[in-house]
Formats: sequence, structure tokens, C-alpha cells
Amino acid sequence: MIVSPAFAGKRYAVLGLARSGQAAVATLVKSGAHVMAWDSRDEPRQALGEWADCGKVELADPLFADLSGYDGVVVSPGIPLNRHPIAGAAARAGVPVIGDIELFAIARQSLPEHRVVGITGTNGKSTTTSLVHHILGVAGVPAQMGGNIGVPILTTDPLPAGGVYVLELSSYQIDLTQSLDCDVTALLNITPDHLDRYDGFEGYAASKARLFEMQGKERRAVFGTSDRETRAIARIEAARREAGLVRLVDGSDLADLQRDWPSLQGPHNLQNAAVAVAVVEALGIRKAQWKKALRNFRGLPHRMERVAEANGVIYINDSKATNPASAAPAIAAFPPDPNPRIHWILGGLPKGDDLDECAPYFGNIAAAYTIGDAGPRFAEILAPYTNVHRSEMMAEAIRQAMAEAKPGDIVMLSPACASFDQFRDFEARGQAFRQIVEALLASDEEAEVKA
Repeated sequence: MIVSPAFAGKRYAVLGLARSGQAAVATLVKSGAHVMAWDSRDEPRQALGEWADCGKVELADPLFADLSGYDGVVVSPGIPLNRHPIAGAAARAGVPVIGDIELFAIARQSLPEHRVVGITGTNGKSTTTSLVHHILGVAGVPAQMGGNIGVPILTTDPLPAGGVYVLELSSYQIDLTQSLDCDVTALLNITPDHLDRYDGFEGYAASKARLFEMQGKERRAVFGTSDRETRAIARIEAARREAGLVRLVDGSDLADLQRDWPSLQGPHNLQNAAVAVAVVEALGIRKAQWKKALRNFRGLPHRMERVAEANGVIYINDSKATNPASAAPAIAAFPPDPNPRIHWILGGLPKGDDLDECAPYFGNIAAAYTIGDAGPRFAEILAPYTNVHRSEMMAEAIRQAMAEAKPGDIVMLSPACASFDQFRDFEARGQAFRQIVEALLASDEEAEVKA
């Protein structure tokens, strides 16, 4: 765990005690800070009982407390600052609202000499973050990975001198960060998402841009080229930095190598890999090292994850595709050969009313199986293009797809929706897909044996 004398004797309030909030409390308490902490749920508060009993943590809701003299209010990225009253309460007290990434930025001064990579974008940032971390490991560079990828960076052990912290950063986390001066930053893409938290798409794009604005002008930055918003930020950053410090990549120079990357197929993963390569080259990694690492990269759960192969049919869990823009690259990755091959399971809690980003690849779909709240609308959209099954539930969709798929076909969960209508989160949805596929395949094998 990262601790720092920079917090000793300071006062912080922590609102929201999920993973990042718990990490913030632990770092602050062990660093000698006074902490006020709160969560609307009983269980997370009870988990702090020992610290509360000995006076290291004050259990109180900062929304109703006197925040005068506090050094910061640390909030969970999930708290919508545009609607939650804590933002106004902190402003009235003159206290900054920050997140756990800002605590890491403050703690950096007391860590051994190191570098930080910050990676953001609407889609692909988890894969790219994991890939950068993997390449560094293959090259023998000490590295820790954290942030939006699911590991609070404050919970990781401090790296020895020369190490690299690789951070996946959501727009919410960037909003709560004020002083993170990354050595290398990367922006993959910007497509409409989370617009309920921002003043339109421009506000969302501006949030992403702040990661680069926090960098010193002598730092390096890498940008994808797939959308005008990303390119616009790249132009702004290139204008304020010296020549050569801003790099735009589209992956075209790596296309001939992609066939050797089993876990990085499709045009979206070509750009993810290109950004990762540009990032590690900025850190001094040689071509021979990253080429070896790309060949043995195994990918991430719930992101184009191969969960099974049986009777010539491949089953892919892409549950992390929570909007149409992130589902589009998945269905683009398997063009007809020569006929459409994808049995597409999609639906859930919709983030919009269309599948426009996916439309160019409808010709890749052998059949669609719609589930969840978005099922009826998605079935209407897809009916003119392919055979549609209104499956409603995951298990039925998988059963129908399994019955129709032929050798060479792909059965893929790539929902283009949030999961919350039927599942706790995208991870629970992906795990359900895996379990159902495994159970149905095992049942088929047992039936064949008995026959």
C-alpha cells in the first residue's frame, strides 16, 4: 500500500467506500491523517469499525458536517458531481473535491524515482493499459497497474526506483484529479458516453482533455486518429509542446504483424496495440521487446475473451462492450468467410436508442439474439438485416445460438448496453455467459456419451 508523509496531520473527508474509497481511507489513516468517512450502506461503514473505535476514523456524512479546515473531500468516481450536493457543500467550505488518483499524485513526491503513464479514452483503455503493463513486464521493467481497470493504485506496493505506474483513467477520475503530471499520456478515442454527467458531448470531451492539460509541456503524449475530437485535442497539445512530443498513431504500420497476436484481433485492437507500442517506445522499450510481448499477450476477461471452442464454433465473451461504439469493433473483427459468421447476443440497459456505430458491420451477422430492456428496440433495428431471435434472457439466447451455429461460426456476447437491468455489472454478466456456455457444452457432451 502507498503511504506518504505528505498526508500526516492533514484532514480529509471520504465519501463513498467502495474499492477506491476504502483504499483512500487506508492510505490516509496509515499516513497519519485525520479521516472522516461515510457511505450510505451499512456494510462498508462497519468495515471501518476498528479504526473508528480507536479514533482514527470519524464516521460521519461530510454533506452534513463542518468541513472548515479540511484539506480535501475524496469522493468515489461513481458520485455524479453535477447532481450530488457534496460539490456545493465543499465549495462553500472552500475545500477541493478530489479522488484517489489525486491522492496518488500528491503521494508521488515521497515515492522512489518513477514514471507514470496515464491512459484514457471511451473504448479500449483497459486492453491498452493491460498491454502496456504486460510489455513492461516482458522487458523487465518493474510496473504496477491500477485505476479504472479495477485495482486502486493506492493499494499497490510502491515500486523500486525506475518503476512505472500504468493508470487507466476514466473521465470521472480525471474530473477528480488536479495535479497528475504523467510522464506519458494516451487518448485512444472519444465517442458519446456518460452524457448524463456532462454538459453535452463537448463537456465529456473536455474532461478527457484535462489529462493532457495537467501535463508539463516537456512530456510525451500519444493519440489515436479515429475521431475528430481526439485529433482536435492532439492538435492543441502539439501546439504547446516541442516537436516530436505528440504522436498520432492508427496502427497501419503494424497491420502486417497483427496475425501473430491471437488475443488482439480486429481493427480496434490494432489501434490499441499501436497506442501501447507508442507509449512503451516513449519509455525506452525496444522493438524486439514489444514484438515478443504482443505475441504472448493473453487479453482481459470480458473483452473479446475466448471462453470456449466446440464443434468448430468459438464462444466469445465481450461483456465489457457496454455501448454500441464498443460493440462495433467486436463485430467488425469477424467479416464473412464467405458467409456471415457471428451469432450476436446483445441487449441490456440501453445507453441510447440506436445501433448506428454497429450498422456498417451488420453484414457480418448470421443471426441476432436480443435480451434485456433494449431487446425489443434492437430487434426492430436488426430485423431488416438478419434473422432475429427475441430471446429476452441470456440462457435462452445462448441455447438458440448454440443450436444454429455451424463450424467456423462465432457465438458472441457483445451487448452494446449496460448490464444493470439483469446483472450487477458487466463482470457478472460475462461470468454468467461463461458459466452457461460451459454448462450447455458439458450437457451436450454427456448426451453424446449416453447416445
